[in-house]
Amino acid sequence: MSSAVSYDRAVDLTDVPHIARSGIKIGLFTAVAVLLFSLVSRFTGGAVEAILGAVIVAAGIFVVTFLPGIWTNPRTIEGIAGAAGIGLAGAIVFLIVDVLLLQRIGTYSNRWRAIGGGSNWWYHPVWWMVGSFLPWMGAFILSNQAVRGEPSVGRAAGLVAGLTLVFASLGVLLHVPHAGWTLGTFAVAVLPALAAATAITGLGSRRS
Repeated sequence: MSSAVSYDRAVDLTDVPHIARSGIKIGLFTAVAVLLFSLVSRFTGGAVEAILGAVIVAAGIFVVTFLPGIWTNPRTIEGIAGAAGIGLAGAIVFLIVDVLLLQRIGTYSNRWRAIGGGSNWWYHPVWWMVGSFLPWMGAFILSNQAVRGEPSVGRAAGLVAGLTLVFASLGVLLHVPHAGWTLGTFAVAVLPALAAATAITGLGSRRS
């Protein structure tokens, strides 16, 4: 995927069929990424697990965060909200696949659902929220960039990656509960990093 995407086509593409088709794609991609991660966790260990797991998580976050924004080509709140809608639709599609297939084939360990106390009614809303938040912020960043010129997924991802390192490091150094030099800490640090990147790219711009 090119880091600098051409934006000479229509903007704020938010018609319902487009959102639905895009959500299905994101949901299926998420299911494949989760399956791959669960297989890596189950059948590898040590440095191999850490490296492969990091690659899968980074790729998954990148795609879910920025691809919906590329598809809606946001310039206003309309396109930004459309990207968040794609993320929400993707989360719903993933959760259907998760319940019907992934939880039944035995690749998960109990820790996968431990975040929700072992219940889908707690575990799934986390996906709904994160699945909407990532593309919402990603589209916001691309839209902010467009105010000043050509949006660049590469620049956006680089900014988020740098801020993720900052927030993860602060979490460890400030002894935030459960923070450590682990993949989980860096994955969680993406959330404040995205919010900060959105604020930084939006400095001085006006949103219609």
